[in-house]
Amino acid sequence: MLVLTRKPNQAVRIGPDVEVRVLEISDGQVRLGITAPRWVPVHRDEVYREIQEANLQAACTAPDDVAAARRALSKDGAGRVLQEEPHTKPQG
Repeated sequence: MLVLTRKPNQAVRIGPDVEVRVLEISDGQVRLGITAPRWVPVHRDEVYREIQEANLQAACTAPDDVAAARRALSKDGAGRVLQEEPHTKPQG
């Protein structure tokens, strides 16, 4: 682990695209500003862990659960999505 000391308004760069800047230090808390491209996910650690747990739970979904969900969401109740008639534009 790299450990750095920074003062307010000083920054750390992570690669060419990510900047972490110390905005404020007060009452035992540090406010950080993070600049990163939209495609770089940035989460607090506890949120990241919740996302990982939810993804793990979703990956462990039993095939019967998927089939039941598909039946519940299908239009005919048997798991098949029926073809809808094409919409036609009114003549006018």
